[in-house]
Amino acid sequence: MPCGEDWLSHPLGIVQGFFAQNGVNSDWEKKVIEYFKEKLKENNAPKWVPSLNEVPLHYLKPNSFVKFRCMIQDMFDPEFYMGVYETVNRNTKARVLHFGKYRDVAECGPQQEVDLNSPRTTTLERQTFYCVPVPGESTWVKEAYVNANQARVSPSTSYTPSRHKRSYEDDEDMDLQPSKQKDQHAGARQAGSVGGLQWCGEPKRLETEASTGQQLNFLNLSSPFDLNFPLPGEKGPACLVKVYEDWDCFKVNDVLELYGVLSVDPVLSILNNDERDASSLLDPMECADAAEEQRVHSPPASLVPRIHVVLAQKLQHINPLLPACLNKEESKTFVSGFMSELSPVRAELLGFLTHALLGDSLAAEYLILHLISTVYTRRDVLPLGKFTVNLSGCPRNSTFTEHLYRIIQHLVPASFRLQMTIENMNRLKFIPHKDYTANRLVSGLLQLPSNTSLVVDETLLEQGQLDTPGVHNVTALSNLITWQKVDYDFSYHQMEFPCNINVFITSEGRSLLPADCQIHLQPQLTPPNMEEYMDSLLSAVLPSVLNKFRIYLTLLRFLDYSISDEITKAVEEDFVEMRKNDPQSITADDLHQLLIVARFLSLSAGQTTLSRERWLRAKQLESLRRTRLQQQKCVNGNEL
Repeated sequence: MPCGEDWLSHPLGIVQGFFAQNGVNSDWEKKVIEYFKEKLKENNAPKWVPSLNEVPLHYLKPNSFVKFRCMIQDMFDPEFYMGVYETVNRNTKARVLHFGKYRDVAECGPQQEVDLNSPRTTTLERQTFYCVPVPGESTWVKEAYVNANQARVSPSTSYTPSRHKRSYEDDEDMDLQPSKQKDQHAGARQAGSVGGLQWCGEPKRLETEASTGQQLNFLNLSSPFDLNFPLPGEKGPACLVKVYEDWDCFKVNDVLELYGVLSVDPVLSILNNDERDASSLLDPMECADAAEEQRVHSPPASLVPRIHVVLAQKLQHINPLLPACLNKEESKTFVSGFMSELSPVRAELLGFLTHALLGDSLAAEYLILHLISTVYTRRDVLPLGKFTVNLSGCPRNSTFTEHLYRIIQHLVPASFRLQMTIENMNRLKFIPHKDYTANRLVSGLLQLPSNTSLVVDETLLEQGQLDTPGVHNVTALSNLITWQKVDYDFSYHQMEFPCNINVFITSEGRSLLPADCQIHLQPQLTPPNMEEYMDSLLSAVLPSVLNKFRIYLTLLRFLDYSISDEITKAVEEDFVEMRKNDPQSITADDLHQLLIVARFLSLSAGQTTLSRERWLRAKQLESLRRTRLQQQKCVNGNEL
């Protein structure tokens, strides 16, 4: 373990040291960031930092150094805080300067009070993000991060044996502070707040979370706090993330890895109760709105902890088997090493997916191309590189899609299966919308980070009537597929959020949704028990081989690709020739489709430029796919 645990268990002590040495000179803040950057460069140091993704909150020490892998679900308004403030001892009149950065609660001793009129007080600004764990993150990703983490944590003194069985959501009413610390705060009076820091004075009254509930009942706001996860059934902590530097670099739906100071001070909940008490004297309607916004923006720290960010970085991907940043010099050795053995990995993956698709090797080829596809640029409104595949011919109302999705889950870092039933389309919320009462963005199913695999199961669709929300949901899904964007609902207007979501549609006939490519499944075998068949397929693959598949599918998304002038000219001539032979069946859209297939076919073989061989292979695959669709149309006239 890196020598000196103080930076992990007492990061604010380190900050205090730099502040004491440099005073109000702003250099102390830069030195703090540089210090932690250097610490994290030490051998395996990041693995020793406890992660909120893996460690239950009640095992983490308040004010310790933690990390969190998350997606920005919402951005709140910037808040002011006391960057530097002064306390005065009531008895000795001694004055002490304190820093407010990385803190929620102002530090002052029993005989000290904050001098609000001190000329040495400075007010600064910080940005608050509401962050949730990465939606749809695969189990194998979580397990890999858990196995890699070497942090040693033990439960706090308020830990009780039954707690380890509880999920993060069950911790809402739990006190995370040791009883001794709780007693210290018990008599605290929240006289108010300046710049985001609360300060303590003489005892007045201790409010408990129970009274919060009573206050909310009074305001008809008694519903439990919604952690606002985009996908149903998600677990893990949501966090209020306080960012001090370069917050303009981040936007909603970015995936981040954060390092910072954990704040779970129960005194924050006491403050919220007092503010609600004060607000109850106002107009009832204003009171309800203000209390709802307060509840959402300042939830109990035991339920939604705060992280004061020291270091933050956007993640290119969340695959723990690859270096975090593939562009760095030290990652090039890993990439070149893997590329040298790419051919056998592709062959094995093709065989694996052929078995998963019941012996259909052509469908397996297209599934590989789909899984490595990504939007590489946008030309005006057109997203280039998207490759939505519709696998038609799937057995209706069978478990085939469910088990095929399980296979995909084992290969990609993040995914979600949308069961396209009439009930789900009418009931579920797809589009995030702005709640102006609570002043927050309420999440929806389509608020997903880049490179998420969305599997739409249309085989479950029965006859029925779509109501207005259902029609809007289908429209939103169609727009996502066509334009790779989601229009968030801000009531008075819509705001366009570009995205990069891989959509794979399984259907019996042709999908009701638009798709870039339809491939009709032709099973070569019919397993008597689909679940046993897929289970045996997964168990037959060595874990080391499965990991190579996972690296392969993530890595190839980030390779550069180009077409030489010579090949461009040959493709143009080829297209003219095809148009001469059959002008009706070959259009400009068909050429675009061929180029997309050729692009991902080349990348799937580890080639970053188009060769004549890959162009001919792309034409062959497209010809086979079209012939199969024509045959299906002859058998079943309404297929196309």
